[in-house]
Amino acid sequence: MMSIKEQIKQAIEQLVDPSTQKTLGEQQSIRHLAVDEKDSIVTLIIAIGLTKGPEEKTLSRQLAKLIKIDYKFRGIKLQFEQLPSKEELDTPAKKTTYIAITSGKGGVGKSTVTANLAVALARLGKKVGIIDADIYGPSIPHIFEMKKEGFQLASNNKIYPPKAFDIPVISTEFFLENDQPLMWRGPMLNRMLNHFFNDVEWDENLDFMLIDLPPGTGDVAIDIQKLIPEAHVIVVTTPHPTASHIAVKSGYMAKNLNHHILGVVENMSYYQNPVSHAHEAIFGSGGGELVANALNVDLLATLPIGQPQNNLSHSIFTPTEEIGVAYLGLANKLLKAFK
Repeated sequence: MMSIKEQIKQAIEQLVDPSTQKTLGEQQSIRHLAVDEKDSIVTLIIAIGLTKGPEEKTLSRQLAKLIKIDYKFRGIKLQFEQLPSKEELDTPAKKTTYIAITSGKGGVGKSTVTANLAVALARLGKKVGIIDADIYGPSIPHIFEMKKEGFQLASNNKIYPPKAFDIPVISTEFFLENDQPLMWRGPMLNRMLNHFFNDVEWDENLDFMLIDLPPGTGDVAIDIQKLIPEAHVIVVTTPHPTASHIAVKSGYMAKNLNHHILGVVENMSYYQNPVSHAHEAIFGSGGGELVANALNVDLLATLPIGQPQNNLSHSIFTPTEEIGVAYLGLANKLLKAFK
């Protein structure tokens, strides 16, 4: 017997895209489908031939009827994106895109943003890897709740990176004794970064490599420039004036190193009061916009304060939670930026 998710998927695939006159199944339009039976919500990302027009509205009504009336779900979270053109499909695959995640100071949730963004990109069908370049304070393995189980060696003596959520990850955390600090100087940091890039057996078909940089403007950020001259950068801040002031400096450093700044993510933007449902600005407001304006880039996302309400991980949000949906939106913005 088919699950409710499989039934819904099959029903959606029978619908016709008005802009192409093909079924959604024929053109593989379902980019993401999540069914939350507990909260009675279905989350969808659908690719169609034309967006922002009457065709999108027609299909939106059909999907709402299918989910709410035919399958009796309380709500639907729906997002459309454009199908790639024939020219885009015929274009040879691009090389891996490197995105460095930076912040001016610690404690703004940079690593949590990195991990959840990687998961969101993977949920949208992209192959993603993570280099935890926060050498002194590696936290990506903790966020993913990864265990130290040693490495497998490839035939060329490179190491296969451990995986979490099907995302390969490399971090100094895997090489340290439990809770022992790393006490290295600049040249040793450079050698470790070289190992991460050159002595790890990365999948050559990775679409994106996310690099979790240490906070500030130290040696590692400069070394990344030598290893990846064409890196793209996302600056993470909180709304607090101190965090945003220092984040601007990290953005300026990225510009000085000739990196392309994709935009700014404001983390911990607000807390949604469960009683009044009001957005309470615990850490102030306007920090993300301040950084974006100073760097002349877009404010990509404002992420609220919250804890995942699931058993996946203590830090990874599901695609049906408000923050999980926000990460999917951020991932979609990045995908559009690289089209």
